[in-house]
Amino acid sequence: MLHSIFERAVRDQLILINPCERTELPKIILRRTRTLTPDEFGRLMAAMPERHRLLVATAIETGMRWGELIALRPRHIDFLRRTVTVEETIVEVSKKHSGTGERMIIKPYPKDNESRTFGVRSAWLEDVAEHIRLHGIGRDELLFSTEAGTPISRNTFRTRVWLPAVEASRIDFGVRVHDLRHAHASWLLAGGADLKGVMDRMGHAQIQTTQKYLHTLPDTDQKNLDALTRITGRPVKDRMS
Repeated sequence: MLHSIFERAVRDQLILINPCERTELPKIILRRTRTLTPDEFGRLMAAMPERHRLLVATAIETGMRWGELIALRPRHIDFLRRTVTVEETIVEVSKKHSGTGERMIIKPYPKDNESRTFGVRSAWLEDVAEHIRLHGIGRDELLFSTEAGTPISRNTFRTRVWLPAVEASRIDFGVRVHDLRHAHASWLLAGGADLKGVMDRMGHAQIQTTQKYLHTLPDTDQKNLDALTRITGRPVKDRMS
């Protein structure tokens, strides 16, 4: 941050050089993150109230951010091409800082100011179509909303729905709603998806952001060993005996 401040000062010709240039930062040991497994997700879904299951299923199916998820509307879904386009987000702010007095601000663009389109599976589309039919949701209405038709508050969902479901599912770490997005990327990469394709799907600006989701599932290293065994024919120990 300090480097950026001085860099701006150089551009504005307030100083001649950036004193932070070539500064060596201390090495940071990154904490290994815990990723939700498919089995844990199944338990979580079983503990989730019925009316919120599709929302949670959509989070794991698409990897969308919370604001993008609650801004999703039927018109964003192409049932023929089996795609979803993320082109809106909803930001929750305090009324004091809103400017308009509204807590939920709809922004006609997602993070990084770019919309993105990606494929989804037929089973999810069928569930969404049924959800739309049962609740009579119009093309421009929110796919997921409160009973009053307003955007769902992230904090309210977390305290009243998410945390009780996590506790009931007996998951042994503090999984957050945002961790569904992490799990989506990790599952894709663990299943052999292309790194650049996952980057585009997630809406990451840099591929380094996507790379952090590699090798995060508990059984990933065993899959690596299994792959090595398939290529070599048998374990090295057996060859030496």
